[in-house]
Amino acid sequence: MGCFTFFKLMTVLFNLLIFLGGLTLLATGIWVSVAEGSFLQLLGPFSSQGLQFVNIGLFCILIGAGLLLLGLLGCCGAHKESKCLLLTFFSIILIIFIAELAVGVVALVYSSFAEEIIKAWAAPALQRDYGSDPMVTNIWNTTMTELQCCGLSNYQDFAGSKFVEENGGSLPPSCCRTNSAPCRPREAERSAVQGCFEHISQTLEEHANIAGGIIAGIGLLEIAATMVSMYLYCHLDH
Repeated sequence: MGCFTFFKLMTVLFNLLIFLGGLTLLATGIWVSVAEGSFLQLLGPFSSQGLQFVNIGLFCILIGAGLLLLGLLGCCGAHKESKCLLLTFFSIILIIFIAELAVGVVALVYSSFAEEIIKAWAAPALQRDYGSDPMVTNIWNTTMTELQCCGLSNYQDFAGSKFVEENGGSLPPSCCRTNSAPCRPREAERSAVQGCFEHISQTLEEHANIAGGIIAGIGLLEIAATMVSMYLYCHLDH
């Protein structure tokens, strides 16, 4: 097998991987966009900043769809040995790579923003909306049940809340080890159930690391594909 044939096969392989990476990015973007309503409801008064999160979801959809088409374009360019297709592929993939770097910086900035949002929203929401707003109540009940936690810091986040006043001083069942109503403050104190903030922060960090790993992997594939496609472009006339 000659060197040119080897690089031709590598180009096809890299573009197949780019195609699969684009499919993954497209699915991630769709998931983020579908979750838009719940996420913005969670942000409450910060929903205008939260739109940046949704924009990242739309960005992932556009980039994912672009990578799908580019994977096909690169394969066709290598198979047909077309300098025009290879040069087009190289130019577009370079632009996408630069755009991905930009969105990576934005995601990095908003990772710290997300934790600040949780801290700023959670305490007032527990005091004012828990038990009366179905969306907020459902979000918190699901979070506390699945993570086995209570409030943001601990059971004291519910002290003086509308929920406690309307339920004769009882706390949500998740605040007691028995996980049953009524959950009285004294029993909650003995149970010492951990707050949800640490769990949420850890979950956000894990998901951010997964997303970062996927994007970094796609970026490396793009760099390799551009190098191989440029080699083919330069040697087509030889």
